[in-house]
Amino acid sequence: MGRPGAPERLRRLLALVPWVVAQDGPTLAEVCARFGLTQDELVSELDLVFLCGVHPFTPDSLIDVSVADGRVWIRYADYLERPLRLTPDEGLALVAAGTAVLAVPGADPDGPLARGLAKLAAVLGVDPAVDLDVTLGAAPAGVLESLREAIGAGRAVEIDYYTYGRDQRTRRVVDPHTVFGAEGEWYLEAWCHLAEAERRFRLDRIGSLAVLDRPADRPVAEQPSSGARRVFQPRADDPRVVLDLEPRARWVAEQYPLERLEELGGGRCRVVLVASERAWLERLLLRLGPAASVVEGAEGVTGAAAARILAAYRGARAAVALD
Repeated sequence: MGRPGAPERLRRLLALVPWVVAQDGPTLAEVCARFGLTQDELVSELDLVFLCGVHPFTPDSLIDVSVADGRVWIRYADYLERPLRLTPDEGLALVAAGTAVLAVPGADPDGPLARGLAKLAAVLGVDPAVDLDVTLGAAPAGVLESLREAIGAGRAVEIDYYTYGRDQRTRRVVDPHTVFGAEGEWYLEAWCHLAEAERRFRLDRIGSLAVLDRPADRPVAEQPSSGARRVFQPRADDPRVVLDLEPRARWVAEQYPLERLEELGGGRCRVVLVASERAWLERLLLRLGPAASVVEGAEGVTGAAAARILAAYRGARAAVALD
């Protein structure tokens, strides 16, 4: 296995640091075992933590790392001990980022980060597992192995699946054909008895899976000779939306398939996207905020979504006040 890239190392560090802080002096062996590191790799990562802080980077503004007698201690800088005052937008961004960190192997699902995020999410009125797309391409434990077992034995499976585009969770029986990786995610290609059609499912959105004692009775779909697979295949009658994107929103053009891209100058661009599901489009527009302007095809979508979320937010605030 090659050396992990910077994004993966950063996510691991963001999970490692609060765990070590909460343990107050775990052994190096314990940290290595939990996060899948050798001792040399751990020391290298701790050398990075020691350099983290805020301006003017004086001792009281840097994270303190101590290693002695085979144990490690991490203490936050004084600056990080101060309470934060967050806007709703900042709070939502923090919940999204923190939830992604908790998905890193070794992160503590019951630690201070998880507890703090749960409180913040409750105040904001969001459910990170449903309302935020923060997955890291990892399937739930055992799902990949169970699917390969079912495919090898020619068995159908029942899955509990969350459809992100429609913001809906369903149980369905599928006849699995193959599991493949594309664009950093794992996918299942199968005949879906609920939809009565071929479908592709992201493994990290499968909540549970059971291999059934019945054969998969649909033939394997014929694959292109090149072996290439397109994760998203739009239909001719799917709605299209035209957006003008500010420079800070150009990631949309890199992350989603486009039908057209037009440069507007100054780093701005106009894109045409397929928006087959309204819930997906709502989330995208809310995430983009003022960094995107609707030119055509999504009139009223943002306002309706914002009103619904605001109502949920006010309800959550009222419930917290009653407690």
